[in-house]
Amino acid sequence: MIYSQKVESMTCVAKEVNHGSAPIPEEGKWVQSKEIKDISGLTHGVGWCAPQQGACKLSLNVKDGVIQEALIETVGCSGMTHSAAMASEILPGKTILEALNTDLVCDAINTAMRELFLQIAYGRTQTAFSEGGLPIGAGLDDLGKGLRSQVGTMYGTLKKGPRYLELAEGYVTRIALDKEDRIIGYEFVNLGKMMEMVKKGTAAQDALEKAKGSYGRFAEAARYVDPREE
Repeated sequence: MIYSQKVESMTCVAKEVNHGSAPIPEEGKWVQSKEIKDISGLTHGVGWCAPQQGACKLSLNVKDGVIQEALIETVGCSGMTHSAAMASEILPGKTILEALNTDLVCDAINTAMRELFLQIAYGRTQTAFSEGGLPIGAGLDDLGKGLRSQVGTMYGTLKKGPRYLELAEGYVTRIALDKEDRIIGYEFVNLGKMMEMVKKGTAAQDALEKAKGSYGRFAEAARYVDPREE
């Protein structure tokens, strides 16, 4: 260790106060984290790229400092989906410090990792007060049946009004309008359920009909509109 001459010439004063780091909540216990291996928890982070063309939601399940599970969900950028594919291979097995300093190809994913690191390091995880945390696979459970991300896609113009394209229930096929052309409901296809049925041998058209549902006062509509064509 190299000290400047000024410091070397100083007299030594005793250092009395040293209580260590403040304990943070981790998976149902209080931990004074000093090393990477002291960190555990499951949490989410959201990131964006410099032009803010796309965004990423990253979910990690960390045990003893090592990422055991990663869920990468992206929106708004086609290239980011390929970066997410690489990140799903890169992240598991890395410590959170390694992951923070690894090029995850896409800036939005890198930024999500940074935001998520802050939550983990400060004990703000979803499992802060859950004894034992959550098992590996909990991130996948976030997707629900059909294993599809929760996506919302809406579009609107001043001249022609709003269009519902996709909601949590699924891909919107028709929007229901009342006599004054106000939206009162919509019809959707749950693509996850549909693909599960197709994989099990159901004919595509039959699977499409069985996976359909509606929301709101859909049956009371004065007319129906295809939001992508009309």
